[in-house]
Amino acid sequence: MEHPVRTLNRLLAILCAGYVTFVGAAHAQGRDGDARELLETLREAPVEEAARLTGEILERWSHSGSAALDYLLSRGRDALDAEDYGAAIEHLTALTDHAPDFAEGWNARGTAFFLTERFGLAAADLERALVLNPNHFGALSGLGVIYERIDQPKAALQAFEEALKIHPHMEDVRAAVERLRAQTQGVAL
Repeated sequence: MEHPVRTLNRLLAILCAGYVTFVGAAHAQGRDGDARELLETLREAPVEEAARLTGEILERWSHSGSAALDYLLSRGRDALDAEDYGAAIEHLTALTDHAPDFAEGWNARGTAFFLTERFGLAAADLERALVLNPNHFGALSGLGVIYERIDQPKAALQAFEEALKIHPHMEDVRAAVERLRAQTQGVAL
């Protein structure tokens, strides 16, 4: 059995990689609100369609409406990929300063804070992303990872369950839910 911290780090890596992979794969067609129809389709989609739909949703969420702000997001993500977390936080802080209503900026900076083990700042940014985009399954999953990492299994379970309501095809999140249910509800004798 894999160590829970490794599992959490692997889940976060998959979520981060998903943003980078899917953002490059899909064609942009709108902003945050334009993904609603795709989210509804994703909930009912067969597994083989989930990756494509996820990519389209993430692509739409990655566009602020400003080329300059999108460039800051891109620079921040590139720095995350290069594991230059200080530069990532600088770029993403500039983004959140200039576009405080752009959920993806908060989500990306929350990821950067998580990777530097600044869990309180990470959680605050992910919560801000969720205020702006309540359907952000990545932010919900990220909160679940943080809560599990700081030994808050009930909060982690709740975040993961909410993420699965929006995106039921995240197998690592489903596995985390099963693990946390067993941990929080105990074992029947």
